[in-house]
Amino acid sequence: MSVRRCSYRSVGWLAIAFGLAIPATTAGEVPHPRPNILFCIADDWSYPHASIYGCRWVNTPGFDRVAKEGILFTRAYTPNAKCAPSRSIILTGRNSWQLKEACNHNCEFPLEFKVFTEVLKEHGYFVGKTGKGWGPGQAKDANGQPRLLTGQSFDRHTTKPPTSAISRNDYAANFADFLSACPKDRPWFFWYGSTEPHRAYEFGSGPRLANKPLTDVDWIPSYWPDSDTVRTDLLDYAYEVEYFDKHLQMMLRILEENGQLENTVVIVTSDNGMPFPRIKGQCYELSNHMPLAIMWKKGIVRPGRVVDDIISFADFAPTFLELAGVEPSQSGMAPITGKSFVNILTSEQSGQVDPQRTFVLLGKERHDVGRPHDGGYPIRGILDGDWLYLRNFEPDRWPAGNPETGYLNCDGSPTKTEILHARRAGRNVSWWQACFGKRPREELYNIKEDPDCSANRIADFPEVARRLAEKMEKRLREEGDPRMFGQGSLFEQYPYVDPRTRNFYERFMKGEKLRAGWVNPDDFEPQPLQ
Repeated sequence: MSVRRCSYRSVGWLAIAFGLAIPATTAGEVPHPRPNILFCIADDWSYPHASIYGCRWVNTPGFDRVAKEGILFTRAYTPNAKCAPSRSIILTGRNSWQLKEACNHNCEFPLEFKVFTEVLKEHGYFVGKTGKGWGPGQAKDANGQPRLLTGQSFDRHTTKPPTSAISRNDYAANFADFLSACPKDRPWFFWYGSTEPHRAYEFGSGPRLANKPLTDVDWIPSYWPDSDTVRTDLLDYAYEVEYFDKHLQMMLRILEENGQLENTVVIVTSDNGMPFPRIKGQCYELSNHMPLAIMWKKGIVRPGRVVDDIISFADFAPTFLELAGVEPSQSGMAPITGKSFVNILTSEQSGQVDPQRTFVLLGKERHDVGRPHDGGYPIRGILDGDWLYLRNFEPDRWPAGNPETGYLNCDGSPTKTEILHARRAGRNVSWWQACFGKRPREELYNIKEDPDCSANRIADFPEVARRLAEKMEKRLREEGDPRMFGQGSLFEQYPYVDPRTRNFYERFMKGEKLRAGWVNPDDFEPQPLQ
């Protein structure tokens, strides 16, 4: 089964035993057996970079197995394409503009927002994680102690990684540790948070270790140079995706060997798009479109299905609550915006299962610093059918951060360096303009015809833009988005938590020697650009 790159197109509990029956959460309810949950989330991995999606330069047998023995989703989206806000959405079931400080990157997670892992723990689940949970940022409980948003950490096992840039965390061994610690009479939830394929990469490791020629790469968007350097960068990224997948394969084997795979829901996805210019931290198709496959041997009806419903990351929390038999109204969480997709798991249909799942809201506020006064680049958008509409609220700002402070909302990389050098040398300005230049107030893309979002069609289809803008605004008002009520400045008043880079622009421009470890020294323009 293969889904090519451009081929887009609550139910009662099953009367079978999913595992151990535990007491119901409300007096008088019939007890429901509940599955274990293994949630596997990569760091900066874009759709469609998995072999089952038809990508020939990324090999993902673990992800492919989950899809073939479960469901492959073709249209899963994070509403906010940056680590901390994306993970906040997963944990709360709310869109980021509903989360106060947690809309921003590197923030203080508000105490008022209870998360689904805390609810599962209260209702009998053993909860743990390895690797990256929520973050970067700071989360504290009412006593000022660290708040374990993704559960107790299991990180003691290390391994020798194949490159100098890959984590030493032995994710699979730490998962085995978690299973050994789990009481035998309790269901469990485990968060496998790989730090791959987050940058940095060891340059050339992909072609060398995976034995792949540069010609394997059959996709270079028009806004990057097609060079050996960029192709090598992509294969290095691919290798780290494959490393994430390798530990997934080992976890599946561990579950098989101890007899728990049948009764475990396995979810595999990523938090946001690949760490390349114009993708990670932006609001385009490859920024927000995530790979997603789910296996549940005892619960998924007719495995091997391909589902085209739009799934938002806000939908994970209510799905997990339903799997655990917990009513959202009884969870103590703030009202959930997302919608459970258990009905899709238990359906027999392929293609479009739920006719209402045809759109998703997208947006962002402040990600990384680097603009005056730690300002953000606020966007709201809607992806509806084949159309993506975006509104840039501050088009006079630099979308990837100010040039003189290194374009800090774009990770340093060989691809970024090539684009910056091409502009400085006068060889090509169009790549720089697409990736780093200022943008119009409104953008419109047909993602079926143009999944790279390279051709803004706002002037060609004004009626489409108007219809989508009205629908977007109506939904955002219903969700209480402060930007819809003239209060968008609230998001810019929340402090950047990390004091080492807080107020970066002002301090840097005054001559303070600051190091932003996620960009290269050569990323800084010698003078401000117009």
